[in-house]
Amino acid sequence: MKKNKKSFLKKWKWSIVIVVALGLSAWGIVSQRPKQNADLTVADKVEKPTKHASKNILNVNATVIRHGALTDEMMVTGILLPDEEVDLSFETSGQVVGIYFQEGTQVTKGQLLAKVNDRKLQADLNRLKAQLKLANDRVERQGALLQHDAVSQEAYDQVKTELATLNAEIDIVNAQIELTELRAPFDGVIGLRQISLGTYASPTTIVSKLTRIVPLKVEFSVPERYVNEVNPGTSLTFTVDGNLKDFPAKVYAKESAIDINTHTLTVRALYANPNGRLTPGRYASIKLKKQEITDALAIPAEAIIPEMGKDKVFVYRSGKAQPVEITVGLRTEEKVQVLRGLSVGDTLITSGTLQLRTGLPVVLDHIDE
Repeated sequence: MKKNKKSFLKKWKWSIVIVVALGLSAWGIVSQRPKQNADLTVADKVEKPTKHASKNILNVNATVIRHGALTDEMMVTGILLPDEEVDLSFETSGQVVGIYFQEGTQVTKGQLLAKVNDRKLQADLNRLKAQLKLANDRVERQGALLQHDAVSQEAYDQVKTELATLNAEIDIVNAQIELTELRAPFDGVIGLRQISLGTYASPTTIVSKLTRIVPLKVEFSVPERYVNEVNPGTSLTFTVDGNLKDFPAKVYAKESAIDINTHTLTVRALYANPNGRLTPGRYASIKLKKQEITDALAIPAEAIIPEMGKDKVFVYRSGKAQPVEITVGLRTEEKVQVLRGLSVGDTLITSGTLQLRTGLPVVLDHIDE
């Protein structure tokens, strides 16, 4: 009995210890919770104003307005043409007995390029030349006799006519001999030959092609609305595939009427083509200046905000965005001329334009001077 009582008292003591320990733990948790909540509340009070303030400030880019050149350009596609080009052929028929040019080389005007057989014509020429001496002698004799009234005027006129006829026949034969010779009509580069020695050539037989490539013609077409803006003397530049360099040219002529099918006008310009660096037949990307203003007040097109039929922009003043209504002039793909509303030295905001509001605080990340 005593043993059981002792065991009961021991269990009771341990139960009290456990209850006290649990009570102390619970009190510690409760006492710590308000402190944690107080810390979070303070943190919230610190963070919220910062986050709210950042939403009211916008980081933007800007540019300082300056006078500069503004060029309205138009891009069209054209083709390079030779200054002169001709298919060479004989003016008479005959067997080719001589070819005197090297393919792909420069030739000069009047240079003999090829020849067909002219032996019969040469024989006729020699015969006529032999008769020429006798005819001249007759005229001299008849003239001397006429001075002494030994012959009539009619007889003298007859021998003079025979001499003139003989000279005319010689001129005809010489002209026929010239037709057997193929000569360069102008300076240029001769192409590949299409005949060989011994070929029977006729006026339809193409011997080769002669091309003058200095200067070159640049041919292109412009829409009808730009017809009056492109005239002789208008400057342009063009590029060709495989070459990033801009080549200058100048308009020298345009077609007399607009094409009724395409509603475009054909225009030609001249490029000096020094040393024959460019070859005819190449396509050209042409940049044509329609209008140029040397001292324009131009701004980036993306800075303009259309609103109720008017154009406005935002400028940076005292750390805030301020709207300004503008009047625009010449427009290009990237720039717009400002006629009224802005002045040199104004700081124009060029980014975030859709988020800007009157008086909104802004921070300039980058300024183009």
